[in-house]
Order: sequence, then structure tokens, then C-alpha cells
Amino acid sequence: MAGTNDAAVAATDDALYVLTAVLLTPAQFPSVLGDDYPEACAALDLPPLPDGYGLVLGQDGDGARWTVVIDDVSLVAVAIASWDCGMEYDLSPDERAVVTALPGWPLAVAVAAPGVPAPHDPPAETAGRPALTPPDTASWGPAQRRLGADEIALQWAAWRGQINDAEFPAPGERAEAAESANVGEAGAEPATGGGHAGVRRVLAEARAYVAVPPPLGRVRSSFAPGQARTLRADGPGWSIVARTDDIAFVLLDEEPGEILPVGRGPELPGLLEALDKMAVRPL
Repeated sequence: MAGTNDAAVAATDDALYVLTAVLLTPAQFPSVLGDDYPEACAALDLPPLPDGYGLVLGQDGDGARWTVVIDDVSLVAVAIASWDCGMEYDLSPDERAVVTALPGWPLAVAVAAPGVPAPHDPPAETAGRPALTPPDTASWGPAQRRLGADEIALQWAAWRGQINDAEFPAPGERAEAAESANVGEAGAEPATGGGHAGVRRVLAEARAYVAVPPPLGRVRSSFAPGQARTLRADGPGWSIVARTDDIAFVLLDEEPGEILPVGRGPELPGLLEALDKMAVRPL
């Protein structure tokens, strides 16, 4: 198979104890790996194929960590959906679907296979390349910022419930609020950007995506209750999480741990609608 690391695949042929699996597609990829799909693929030295990949994370009989990359995306999607529903599913990819096997894990995995040695990286002479390791999220930076945005998207109701809409200025109050409000609190939103220079910059860059499409996967749209969509956009040093019928949250690399709310105002609805139209969506 073109591009296959034959030594690594052979090392996992005998037995791979599957622990978990994730999708690596334009619409669904571990955002901790990058701001867009090509960047996430580059973190694994994979070409950004249009249909994407499934990543199967497990251990071999010696306990070594392996990430098996397959091109049967549907198989991995079915397995993930089954596990999410609490159902058992034996994820056993056909060897013809295996693209390559990479040593290590690109993501943190909290479980281990029973009856084998503790998880460890395979010997370099067996692996043929450095082992994958999860991005460092111990301190605030791009990886942790993207994980924070993931958490807001997953727990939207909880985060949204902390915002009092009355604290957003009314249209006639925006110019005054821009000068005096603290956007670190749940408030300033004049001209859909508040008095916060970083938020204004992010929204300007997001608007530019509408005119000049960014790399694939930088704008993604997924299911939300009702007729809304959950919108996710990322860029150099920033992430946006929004509901198309509601507000947005902005996270910035230069603002460690801060979550900046952006009220609807007159501009945000149109921006979110335009981004949603160009966003990639799960199949």
C-alpha cells in the first residue's frame, strides 16, 4: 500500500487491543492537533485526503502504543456511534483499509488494555520513526485554547447560562460601552466586537473567511437543538464557538483562560449565517 510503513504495520498485525478511535476528516478532527484539517493531518505526517481517515488507538501484545490509520471512515464512525450509545462494537479493520501504523498516540488516552504491560512507546528500531505524543496542554497555548473551545461547544447550555443578556449593551448604548466596558466580564459588544481589540481582530478575520475561504476545516458546522447549528471557527491564535441563533464566545492565545462573550448585535447574526453556509459539515 502506498505510503504504508510496512515495518510498523507488521508490528501490529498479530494483535492490537483497541482502546478508542477518532475521526480525522475535514468536518471532524481532534482540534487539539491543529486549527484546521490540513494542520491536523500534518501533525501525523499524513496527506489531507478529501475523505479523511479513521484513527484507531490501541496497544500491541507487549503493551506498546500504536495509532493505526485506516481509510474506512464509515467503519470508525459506526464504532464511535455505537460506543457513545453504550453498545459493544468490535472494531476490526480489514488489513486492506490500513494506510499506516504510527508508533505512539497523538491524543491522551486514560485507559489501558488489560493483561498486557503498561502503555509505553515501542522501540525506535521497531517503529522506524519517533513516537507520536499528545500536544502539551499543561499551560495555556493553541492546544489548550482549542480544547477550551471544544468544551464550550459540548457544554453550551452551562456556559450560556452564565451570561446575562441584560449586560450586553443595547444598540444605542454601543458607542459609550466601547469606551468603558470590560469585555472580560459578560458585557461589551458594540459593533459586534466590543471594546476589546483582540475580539475585534478575530471577528474581522472571521469575516475575511467569507471572502477568501480558509484552509479546509477552519470553519465547521454541527448539530444544535432546534433549527440552529453549532458553529466553530479557528484561526491563528483564536477560536470562536457560536450558535447560529445565539451569541458567540471567543478564546485568544494572548488571553490565558479568558472566555470572551460576544452579543448578537446587528452584525453577528449575518456573520454567523455566512460562516455556516461555507462551513464543512459531518456526513
